[in-house]
Amino acid sequence: MIPAALAVVVPAHNEERRIGACLRSVHRAAARAAPLPVLVVVAADACTDATATLAADGGAEVVKTLGRNVGAARAAAAGRAMELLADTGSGVWLAMTDADSTVPESWLTHQAALARHGHDAVLGTIRLAETSPNSLVAARHDADYFRTRPPAGTGTAWEHPHVHGANMGLSAAAYRQVGGFAALPTGEDRDLVRRLMASGHRIARTDRHPVHTAARLRGRAPGGLADLLAATR
Repeated sequence: MIPAALAVVVPAHNEERRIGACLRSVHRAAARAAPLPVLVVVAADACTDATATLAADGGAEVVKTLGRNVGAARAAAAGRAMELLADTGSGVWLAMTDADSTVPESWLTHQAALARHGHDAVLGTIRLAETSPNSLVAARHDADYFRTRPPAGTGTAWEHPHVHGANMGLSAAAYRQVGGFAALPTGEDRDLVRRLMASGHRIARTDRHPVHTAARLRGRAPGGLADLLAATR
């Protein structure tokens, strides 16, 4: 597909400390993607802090949800994005990240380029941020995470096995065809990708635009990265 517009979808539950940095990084990526229009939608999910206000002040469209469910929050934000960009037809690309993450400037341009080359979805990688208090945990995580990466200097691209809601994107058409995000409290990203694969959609796995995500040991989604790091510790 040739993207006519990009939408960035960000679920957030009580992320007032990190939502600002997330949105600033998204806006830098959006500036680099110009002249493509970029809409940012934050789903403030059962927030009891200033997340929604800060997101709106940071230039995002805010959708408030109450389910304390990341799958439902992603679905609500994606739905709102497609509604607002309905006039662009089938050329909407949905880029997903998390409120505790920051994206590189190339994040949207790489995804748009892969879409133009016929990919229906893009799965990116992550890097742990703020690792100093948990350096041993980070080292153990990275040893396993990068286990399948080809040695440096071989010129071989890493077709990594990972799926992260913090770093993925897909066409709105593919999203609709497989039924969108399910209302799952965790694993909603892997569930969506399983359905994309089962339906034969073309998926790119790339390490070209890694997203930095918080290395905290107490997270928002059960069974998510924080629980994995805690178990590693």
